Amino acid sequence: MLVVTTDQQRWDTVGAYGNPMGLTPTLDSLARCGTRVDRAITPQPGCAPFRAAFQTGRFATETGVWRESFALDESTTTLAHRFADAGYDVGFVGNWHVGGTFDEPVPERLRGGYDDFWLAADVPEFTSKPDHGHLFDESGAEVAFDEYRADAFTRFGERALDSLSEPFFLVVSYLEPHHQNDMWTFVAPDGYAERYRTDPYVPADLVDGFGDWYGELPDYYGMVERLDECVDDLLSTLTRRGVRDDTLVAYTADHGCHFRTRPGEYKRTPHDAAVRVPLILAGPGFDDGRNVERVTSVIDLPPTLLDVAGIEIPDEMHGESLLPVVRGERPDEDGDAFIQISESQVGRAIRTADWKYAVAAPKLTGWRGGNGQPSSDRYLERYLYDLRRDPNERVNLAGRSNYRDVADDLRDRLLEYISAVEGETPDVKPIEKGYKEY
Repeated sequence: MLVVTTDQQRWDTVGAYGNPMGLTPTLDSLARCGTRVDRAITPQPGCAPFRAAFQTGRFATETGVWRESFALDESTTTLAHRFADAGYDVGFVGNWHVGGTFDEPVPERLRGGYDDFWLAADVPEFTSKPDHGHLFDESGAEVAFDEYRADAFTRFGERALDSLSEPFFLVVSYLEPHHQNDMWTFVAPDGYAERYRTDPYVPADLVDGFGDWYGELPDYYGMVERLDECVDDLLSTLTRRGVRDDTLVAYTADHGCHFRTRPGEYKRTPHDAAVRVPLILAGPGFDDGRNVERVTSVIDLPPTLLDVAGIEIPDEMHGESLLPVVRGERPDEDGDAFIQISESQVGRAIRTADWKYAVAAPKLTGWRGGNGQPSSDRYLERYLYDLRRDPNERVNLAGRSNYRDVADDLRDRLLEYISAVEGETPDVKPIEKGYKEY
């Protein structure tokens, strides 16, 4: 089993989701022969919180990693533990981001049980630049590279595939297409951004918006194109080993990117540009081309992976396996997704097929600096979008009296999620006037 995760990749960068630029022929092929989850929603649009949720099948507040810099407790049971207990070799390459060690090696006790192959850094952005740097091996020694970072991670992933015995569970976690924070820009490999300097596809939610998308999209698209080529290299390694047809390949991202068109952020908001991600599965169980159309939380991915392997899904996981939907045993309808947001705000949201409803804590640790608390006992309505008429979330309907019944219904559904996941019963105050910020 091979799971590939990327960082800050919008769903609509992939041709299978409608991007017209031909950036992702490898992913498009996987989607055609496998399963495309049409509306996959991250449970948390932040790097570390998503990774904790992926590794555990639990929401960020339950894992204790509800913001950056926090570490998974060493007693936490991860996917690696569950696969290893079932007889799998388990390996991890790349961007760990839940070890709390930043630019120092992650000690074995904080590696989440990935004991058979380890070549990673807690925050590789701190140990590397886009074209050079280092990760750490299982002994904590630096493993340097002097090439484009995604290429190096791919080479390390190929090394892992060659060393792990079957059955194996390998996660290759790329940092791209995330911007390089200390450079405040996106960096494509040499020659790639130039292909998209003239007349690139501009997603409709960015058009006429503020932010930095105008200057950054060429590099962003070049990074996505190179990632697709990297996935092709990993698939070629599976073919060379003779295990391609027997290997489930899953591809997703931690969150999307709206290029600071939403107040000051690349992510960390409930807008689809931040929370909607690609999710493609191909291989055993998913090779008949049936797609999943309902709104689906990526919290469903961990139990799906376990189900494919015939491993019992623990009760502590909130998601449900997608296999029954793909097989036609369960209706592909009535989906929704619960979203937790931190750092930029203490926020919660629910995304349905037709609506987006979001709230945030109205205090200093609320939407102007959500680092202080994982949750709040009081929220204020912040966003309501009619996704049928306004898929680009331009018109905020929060506070409009003619949408009060819709907002009340969504509020009740959101509170049910908060109660089930967080064990809390906060107050949600209706807003009487719409927000100036969209």
